[in-house]
Amino acid sequence: MSDVYERLARHLDNLPAGFPATDTGVELRILKRLFTPQEAEVALGLTMMLESLPAIAERINMDEATLAPLLESMSKKGLIIKSSKAGEDNYMAAQFVVGIWEYQVNDLNKELIKDFNEYVPYLMKDLIKLKTQQLRVIPVSQSVSAEMQVMAYEEGEKIIKSQSKIVVAPCICRKEHKMVGEGCDKPMENCLVFAGGAYLYESRGIGRSITQEEALKILNEGFEAGLVLQPGNSQKPLNICLCCGCCCQILKNMKTLDKPARYVNSSYYAVVDAENCTACGVCEERCQMDAVTIDEVAAIDRDRCIGCGLCVPTCEYEAIRLVEKEETEKWVPPQNIVETYINIAQERGKL
Repeated sequence: MSDVYERLARHLDNLPAGFPATDTGVELRILKRLFTPQEAEVALGLTMMLESLPAIAERINMDEATLAPLLESMSKKGLIIKSSKAGEDNYMAAQFVVGIWEYQVNDLNKELIKDFNEYVPYLMKDLIKLKTQQLRVIPVSQSVSAEMQVMAYEEGEKIIKSQSKIVVAPCICRKEHKMVGEGCDKPMENCLVFAGGAYLYESRGIGRSITQEEALKILNEGFEAGLVLQPGNSQKPLNICLCCGCCCQILKNMKTLDKPARYVNSSYYAVVDAENCTACGVCEERCQMDAVTIDEVAAIDRDRCIGCGLCVPTCEYEAIRLVEKEETEKWVPPQNIVETYINIAQERGKL
């Protein structure tokens, strides 16, 4: 019988977001830091569908009395997902990202961070090949003009105002960079989680419940700090991440590519009015993807611009604006998160 961690790695890789193998075995070191052998065996028996304790116990041939505390402990450790409704607990597998890794935000240590950062390039190499990403980029509202036909799912404020349950959690990317003496001093507590995801975060003690007004304030603070809005890639997202190009593992690794805009799900890009530009450099400082260069005037590399709009409202001379991509280039996100992951699984050949 193969090693339980090797089997768990293959199991996680068969989930939509994947967990690719490496030559160094760093992915196995990560699993050994997170799962005991017994927990790994249990995780192997879970799918991406919520199931009851009796159903899981029957499939993995384990006594319910033994399995129940294991599942509860694993859910508290962020290794699996638990949902409680009408007094009944159900459990399902968690993907490595977005999932298990993000749930470790309160349990990070330098050894785990070191292994994760070694592993990220392998993850990104696999994920950037996909048409459907787990997150997308939407413009900050201050960059949107009245002439633009912006859909509700592309407006951070409207996404927030449609939520009845909101939790804010620390940004794991900035936290892990800070713990190893890297990164930046941008706001830490601004990962917004909605609906079922909000209850999950709150139950694990990795987020606190906030009002719509507080969430809108966090959104504005993110704009002031120059953070990119990345909601979940569906028309009904379960989260909005506020990301910087130095810590966000997605943006940070995308930025190393020659043409990152090709791999980001976005419907906009910025253009410069050379006649109004004074080459002040503010847009270059604000850009998280190194898309702006300054010579006599600012110039934007469309292959690098991801359409976040951070550069637009801070231009005192109105020399920069967002424009919509051609209809054939626009990104229309899936209706919901289930459709998103079905698309990802299909693109990875897992369905």
